[in-house]
Amino acid sequence: MEPSGTDLTTEVVRTARLVLRPFTDDDVDAVHRATQDPEALRWITGAPVPYTPADARAFVDTVVRQRAEGTGLSVVADAGDGLVGTGGLILGGRHLGPEIGYSVAPWARRRGYATEIADGLARWAFAHGAPRVHLVVDVDNGASQEVAARAGFTREGVVRAALPRRGGTRGDAVLFGRLATD
Repeated sequence: MEPSGTDLTTEVVRTARLVLRPFTDDDVDAVHRATQDPEALRWITGAPVPYTPADARAFVDTVVRQRAEGTGLSVVADAGDGLVGTGGLILGGRHLGPEIGYSVAPWARRRGYATEIADGLARWAFAHGAPRVHLVVDVDNGASQEVAARAGFTREGVVRAALPRRGGTRGDAVLFGRLATD
């Protein structure tokens, strides 16, 4: 999937309550604060521990670059007063299509934002020609599996040893898919 004619550096996705917008320098502090949460760090295993302001700066720089390169649509989920979560759509994905990810800041959890992020990014992908999107969730992350189901994704199976975990081990993941025709 290559969204021709779309400037990913400025692309904004709107949902019922959220603006899914590009990251800016003003988001670095909120990214750092959100990633201090042990529950977030449990599932975002690529984030270093401890997670420093420099790590947050590097993350924001990376996702801004991915948009400029056309390889991803990472977003800040903004409910009107700043970051309540983040999300991303990794473009490409030869067989499974674009991959969606999401995270909600600890101060904004249990409000349905993760579902809204996942659904909004899926709808955007479909509007730009993707026949399917997918996401992978750690088999132990029941809350995220519920989010995927609420966002219209279908559980397709378990992918063994698909996720890197802290300490050098690997964990199983649940694969969820959603078709443009769903």
